[in-house]
Amino acid sequence: MTIAVYPGTFDPVTNGHLDIIKRAGSLFDELIIAVAADNYKNTLFSLEERAELLTQVTESMDNTTVIPFNGLLMHFVKDNGASIIIRGLRAVSDFEYEFQMSLMNKKLAGDVETLFLMTASEYSFLSSSIIKQASSMGGCIRGLVPPVVEKALQEKYKLNICE
Repeated sequence: MTIAVYPGTFDPVTNGHLDIIKRAGSLFDELIIAVAADNYKNTLFSLEERAELLTQVTESMDNTTVIPFNGLLMHFVKDNGASIIIRGLRAVSDFEYEFQMSLMNKKLAGDVETLFLMTASEYSFLSSSIIKQASSMGGCIRGLVPPVVEKALQEKYKLNICE
């Protein structure tokens, strides 16, 4: 049984993330979506909220599990019996950072591989940061995030962002 881990902050989960989740889920027996607590970012949603949103949007995916984690990713990967880390790439600019991280992870656990998946072209500009920025100013982000995330952003910012 091959277990893969797709780690991230997911603050919030976007349709770009879901594209990677669906495709990675079809490649492996089990996909664990690892929601990171420690990421040196100020998050809009709490760890519990991010995990709950991901759980809601992936509930129809039989081989997918959402697990919040704290600490070193490689410890989480090993503790969950995984051998693959999934990383999504939007543009060439993502690659340098992701490549550096994959080399460090390989140094920490030589038997764990990193698999890079390019997001679908229609989501290549999307990031959680750009979604938060647009929605915080009342921009309509419909079609870029799952409906449950759109609603959660409206509640956070107390705006009706898609009037």
